[in-house]
Amino acid sequence: MTAAAASAEVAPGALQTPGLGRRLACFLYEGVLLFGVVVIAALLYATLTEQRHALVGSTGLQWLLFIVLGAYFVGFWSRTGQTLAMLTWKMRLVTREGLPVSRGRALCRYLLAWMWFAPALLGLHLAGLKAPVPTFVALFAGVLAYAGLSWLHPDRQYWHDAVCGTRLVTWRPVVHP
Repeated sequence: MTAAAASAEVAPGALQTPGLGRRLACFLYEGVLLFGVVVIAALLYATLTEQRHALVGSTGLQWLLFIVLGAYFVGFWSRTGQTLAMLTWKMRLVTREGLPVSRGRALCRYLLAWMWFAPALLGLHLAGLKAPVPTFVALFAGVLAYAGLSWLHPDRQYWHDAVCGTRLVTWRPVVHP
């Protein structure tokens, strides 16, 4: 889709910020969809590197997944403004002015969006915790706390969107008869 098509006319009120519950539901759905992407990438990595033990080569796998996820998000955000989950939930990523997002801005957003997880992961690392239950609890609490920070923004945007000059909006294109 071209930039001109991506910035097609929209219905009045289409640039409203979706509610936090709806954005979190989209976040959860995105995770479900990305499960398949991650599994396929990990399977290819394990096959190509002849990985026989999960801990051997895990750093390489982590870097590969970081790059694959980056390509997924940056590609969709800069091309159409919507990932598959965002399309389903009728949301779009645009600039503050409502224009399509450039690759550079999408990359900035991808990198800063890791703030959803970084504080919890750092806390787990510093505490020496590696068990599944504390990891889940820390990540869940971290995601909720980060999402809650959007209440401090006047337009209820996430911190990484405020920094990158982007915003999530409800997207309902005008249908011409």
